[in-house]
Amino acid sequence: MEGKAIIFSAPSGAGKTTIVHSLLDRIPSLRFSISATTRKKRPTEIDGRDYYFLSLDEFKSKQNSGELLEWEEVYADTYYGTLKGEVERIWSEGNHVIFDVDVKGGKKLKQIFGDKARSIFVKVKSKEVLRDRLQRRNTESEEALNQRINKAAEEMKEEVHFDMAVLNENLDVAINEAEHLVKSFIRGK
Repeated sequence: MEGKAIIFSAPSGAGKTTIVHSLLDRIPSLRFSISATTRKKRPTEIDGRDYYFLSLDEFKSKQNSGELLEWEEVYADTYYGTLKGEVERIWSEGNHVIFDVDVKGGKKLKQIFGDKARSIFVKVKSKEVLRDRLQRRNTESEEALNQRINKAAEEMKEEVHFDMAVLNENLDVAINEAEHLVKSFIRGK
């Protein structure tokens, strides 16, 4: 079996992480590509499970040594990136890799993997829905929240660059739709 890449991207708060984790439970051959980041760890997150939390110097070192497939400075001095070794490990174990990445990262990964990848954009009806979801998280200041909302408004325009989109208005429906799309791609349909 040749490994495939499933790329989920969305504006912050659209629900892509919840969908990706549900797919990992439902599709045994999927393995999560853990991204590297320089952002601070949230209280519920675990290094090596949710992200590889790196210092800015560690991240820059991996950039310079070619260990990252792609990376992005999402906010000032806050980088996210995909480790080459993570993808190679998953494929060498005979599995498919699933990514939960920002919109720019999703576009870059699709360019890198081409036909081996399916890029799926998770969308919501409006900016107001995103604001409500992000406020309920209660993980950031009002200033950071506004920064995320403004960025999300721009990212919502990027849907056209993805192979397909899933509307996350009802989470169960969105998960079922995403599962169908991923299974069809893995089967080669």
